[in-house]
Amino acid sequence: MFILASVVLFVAVMYVNDCPEKSLRTYGGCVAKFLGRISFQPLKENPLFGPSSSTLDRMGALDWNKIVHQKQGWRLITCMWLHAGVIHLLANMLCLAFVGICLEQQFGFVRVATIYLLSGFGGSILSSLFIQSRISVGASGALFGLVGAMVSELITNWTIYTNKAAALFMLIIIIALNLGLGVLPHVDNFAHIGGLLTGFLLGFILLVRPQFGWVDRQYLGAEAHAKKSKHKAYQYLLWLLALVLLIIGFIIGLVMLFKGESANDHCSWCHYLSCVPTSKWHCGNR
Repeated sequence: MFILASVVLFVAVMYVNDCPEKSLRTYGGCVAKFLGRISFQPLKENPLFGPSSSTLDRMGALDWNKIVHQKQGWRLITCMWLHAGVIHLLANMLCLAFVGICLEQQFGFVRVATIYLLSGFGGSILSSLFIQSRISVGASGALFGLVGAMVSELITNWTIYTNKAAALFMLIIIIALNLGLGVLPHVDNFAHIGGLLTGFLLGFILLVRPQFGWVDRQYLGAEAHAKKSKHKAYQYLLWLLALVLLIIGFIIGLVMLFKGESANDHCSWCHYLSCVPTSKWHCGNR
């Protein structure tokens, strides 16, 4: 459902963009002109085969100035449904199909969708606190949230799995590699980090499984069933701790955001988490 919605919305954005009619000739002609109104911006302007940045901004991209000074808080949600181009869209939707379907088969659409949406929201908040000079779009924060939830799901349901250490190691490697790519320019790694942390906490809350043997005991009579709790004590503890941290994190983040604060003022080195300048590129003003 989310994949279809993202694709349909991308086509709608391209229709609104209307490159043949609105594009300036500064960067050359539109790409794939045979598509007519939904043809792409010149590659020098957008190498991802997509719309102009002004169109994305108009359609609901994450824009700190408009969120804070024009009270357009809805952009914290809409930005995750927008994509910078076909390449961006395909990469995210392939990841969503792989990770999302896997989780949905185990835990159902509602819980996975909740993690996806709240993780995207959390990623938008953290991104807005650190990146305030340019717009941002994409579902990457929500996708990182699903991966983060897979990690916490493995931890909180540790006793029922085999080969769990290897699985946890692989997830950590995948996360590290993707966050490493996030230090390249024009990649919003703060959305990734915010989504990852949000999804990690939500996994402890929404993806808790009954401890091993509890389901079978339901059919052994009330006496056998009463001897064993549905969840282990550490699962309840992690659930409560994650819920408290999630609520506190959202409250602090939203208060700081709508007060117009920049998290960079409280962390002088954090900007390196999203872009590391080299002789090949610069990171620009954040």
